[in-house]
Amino acid sequence: MPQSKTKTSATRSTGASSARTRVARPAAKPIRYADAGVDIRSGDRAKDRIKALAASTLNRNVLAGVGGFGALFQLDRRKWTEPVLVSSADGVGTKLKLAFQLGIHTTVGADLVHHCVNDIAVQGATPLFFLDYLASGRLKSTVLEQVVEGLATACKANGCALIGGETAQMPGFYQDGEYDLAGFIVGVVERAKMITGASIRPGDALLGLPSTGLHTNGYSLARKLFFKVAGYRPRQQVRAIGGRAAEVLMATHRSYLPVLQKLTQAGLASGMAHITGGGITENLPRILPKGTAAEIRRGSWPVLAVFEHLRELGHVPEDEMMRTFNMGIGLIVVVPAEKLRRATALLERMNEPYYRIGEVIRGDRRVTYR
Repeated sequence: MPQSKTKTSATRSTGASSARTRVARPAAKPIRYADAGVDIRSGDRAKDRIKALAASTLNRNVLAGVGGFGALFQLDRRKWTEPVLVSSADGVGTKLKLAFQLGIHTTVGADLVHHCVNDIAVQGATPLFFLDYLASGRLKSTVLEQVVEGLATACKANGCALIGGETAQMPGFYQDGEYDLAGFIVGVVERAKMITGASIRPGDALLGLPSTGLHTNGYSLARKLFFKVAGYRPRQQVRAIGGRAAEVLMATHRSYLPVLQKLTQAGLASGMAHITGGGITENLPRILPKGTAAEIRRGSWPVLAVFEHLRELGHVPEDEMMRTFNMGIGLIVVVPAEKLRRATALLERMNEPYYRIGEVIRGDRRVTYR
């Protein structure tokens, strides 16, 4: 009996030890990076096409572009007395979900470039170069090329070199067929010509320039209202918005660069605000100096149908709408009262629609609506 007990104990002890020291079994055949979801060969083929797209945007100031560890850009000091570099970084956000649903990937690049261009243009800067970051799970090379094609086309249209970027394959981190897209822009402005908003005074006029739609903000709420609350299908025709559900939401974020350059060159703007996340409510105060506020007149511009429909679908409160969406005004220009006639005449010559949406008043850097 004692012998039997000893054997039982020994058996148990050996079993526990075996569980703790289990030996890993090697793979039956060689495993390559592609087996883990990263197709290097496919990526290399796509890179050749991407390099060609980026090369089409380069200029003589680019000393080394895509392919090196770092891109090189030479600032032409002969053109500048006291140059100041202006930079901004942003992403496209959940608008990308619509691109995945529709299989439309060329417009999201323009969304990203235009957003970043506007962010530095409101400070008087001219875009110099742009870099992108695209991370994905398993992604077709054709989709990658379409995204970069959109980036390159937008960069060329804004006189900006697509100087480099990063393409990361991250299977297991992103769902197959999905990706994230972000970018970084650098521009330059003469120090004496920076637009900071410091000269804004009570009595200055607020001119609103129209947006093309949601641009790149508010999509988490918009997608919930359209596809969960209303139950629309992405390609469903929606009479209230005058188009197909997802396609209306996909309207490209516009660039205001040509208009802003004309206004700043003529010295007609004392401040400019790009209306992005936070709407007019949170973006306009960013440029108001101490002792000033903004008064916006409701009904002074036509609100796009898509915003009215979103409001109705979710019974969204007015203050929430104004804080989430641009409501049809993508950019606000602050114009001194004595320069208003010249500014509006310039906009009319450019065939740029505008709306006088309010004035600067005395206050504490807030926006009020009346």
